[in-house]
Amino acid sequence: MTIADVAQHAGVSTAVVSRVLRNAYGVSAAMHERVRAAMAELDYRPHAAARGMRGRTYTIGVLLDNIRNAFFADILDGIRDQLHDSDYTVLIGAAGFGADNQCRTIRSLVDRQMDGLILIAPGASRSEVLTVAASTPTVVIGHHDTADVHDSVVDADGTGAGLVVDHLASLGHRRIALVASPGTRTSLWKRTPEIVLTNGYLEAMERHGLQEHALVSQAAYSDDGGYQAGMRLLTGAEPPTAIMTGADVAALGVLRAADELGLRIPEDLSLAGYNNTALAALTPVQLTSVDQAGHTMGASAAKMLIERVEGHRDRAMQTTMTPRLVVRRTTAPPHTP
Repeated sequence: MTIADVAQHAGVSTAVVSRVLRNAYGVSAAMHERVRAAMAELDYRPHAAARGMRGRTYTIGVLLDNIRNAFFADILDGIRDQLHDSDYTVLIGAAGFGADNQCRTIRSLVDRQMDGLILIAPGASRSEVLTVAASTPTVVIGHHDTADVHDSVVDADGTGAGLVVDHLASLGHRRIALVASPGTRTSLWKRTPEIVLTNGYLEAMERHGLQEHALVSQAAYSDDGGYQAGMRLLTGAEPPTAIMTGADVAALGVLRAADELGLRIPEDLSLAGYNNTALAALTPVQLTSVDQAGHTMGASAAKMLIERVEGHRDRAMQTTMTPRLVVRRTTAPPHTP
């Protein structure tokens, strides 16, 4: 089935069908509907490679490090909902945490002629991202570093960390520890989410006069990473009475470590996460967490990207989400013997 068949079925020229496929300016709503109806009746599907040779494939590539982080699901839902009524299709590249694998996946998406890229907290080097963004419209989610060649969507992570410390300090906690991702050390990103989060935590601890109790444990944002960090912190000489993590999934790992050590939440240990994913609100968990509007982040990134792809804007911009603390059952005043 070709566009000539569609044109004949709709009673229009092939040029009109081509303009409808490209969402070109000047096609009336009635003509657009007529051609789309013919395509549906003939079960016509444009060939992606052929569309790429004409200048656009209507595909958006999304890079993430893994599919187990529930916060990424919120972002993907936002991207999907924003693009729902468009012709764009989303293809996901789960590249793992390694910088080399992420670079390889980004290049693979570019080689497959994606119209644009959304990179979620990329571990690939900044130079790699800047090189790609110079030729392919790109939005970076998470990293606070700005550039003229790509757009950014970030959370005010420093503010979010401060909200947690303020809450725990108000409950009477002094030994408050942070579990944060180590990030990619050679990436040349200067303001990754974990760096901004850690700085916000340290500043908040100092603001409350608790700087001598500040303790940062680096671990991957995964259940196992949180578990390993939890075991290190809770078996130390002076274990914290409260732990905050940079991701809900890591908080669940800390929860598992505490359970294994016979500690009760929140009686023996207060615990707070970050992202406010669906897992945090589950009845058996009820995790205190920072909501950074993952769905809105994804929708904003998709909207900004399409503006670039379709030539409506050529100047880089950054959108910042305002975090809010959602208090649930995992935080309480420290236990006094």
